[in-house]
Amino acid sequence: MASGSVTISSDTIERRFAELKAAGKRALVPYITAGHPDIERTAELLLALQESGADVIELGLPFSDPMADGPVIQASSQRALELGMNFTRLLEIVARAKMRVPLVLFSYLNPIIAAGQNALVQAADAGFSGLLITDLPVGSDPEREAWIGEGPLSFIRLVAPTTPAARMREISAHGSGFVYLISRLGVTGMQDTMSADLPATVKRLREATALPVCVGFGVSGPEQAAAVARIADGVVVGSAIVRAAGESVEAAAKLTSALRAAIDAA
Repeated sequence: MASGSVTISSDTIERRFAELKAAGKRALVPYITAGHPDIERTAELLLALQESGADVIELGLPFSDPMADGPVIQASSQRALELGMNFTRLLEIVARAKMRVPLVLFSYLNPIIAAGQNALVQAADAGFSGLLITDLPVGSDPEREAWIGEGPLSFIRLVAPTTPAARMREISAHGSGFVYLISRLGVTGMQDTMSADLPATVKRLREATALPVCVGFGVSGPEQAAAVARIADGVVVGSAIVRAAGESVEAAAKLTSALRAAIDAA
């Protein structure tokens, strides 16, 4: 599975976070599912999120067995699959959108393997800057990890709140772009409050890595986004954006603008 040649990872995400840091700002990182609420509106959603203040956008490739996803994102994935969303169509959407902000391809491992040996290059050529694989822990598959790590996309890694400091260092050392800190255990989904332990967890992760730290899972609205922005480098919002997108592009854009304002005011 190794690529056979070493390429330089995209630094688009790194540059974006450096710009934000220099400006004293925090990143807003919304997530949407490709093909939800339909294939035609996915490109429209991407552009609307960009214009409403997103700094980086995670675009999810729907999968039939999304173990880490809560009911909102699971339903969006099922809907997208029923409409025929797949890797090829996702690349077509991204290429057509011609985004100015970095895009992260959010996926489980199986769809990326199924897309073939050139999947990472194809994704980069279409316009992706990063890749986040939800079910590929550090050390679980060194050959495939090398394939991704040596490829053209920043390799975004996940850290759980229960991860020991030594493991945080190991995970971060095998990633690039930013580190995605899961705010709580369980699946994705909206919640009213953030964990009381989150500030201490962010502090431990900052001590373990020089990469920007983004926090996701459960950030539902402006108040939670502002709270996370006070302690982290970026705020990831998934289920709330996906639910709004199911209503309309305008609803998703309105929520993104409100999140942007709250983060900037934090």
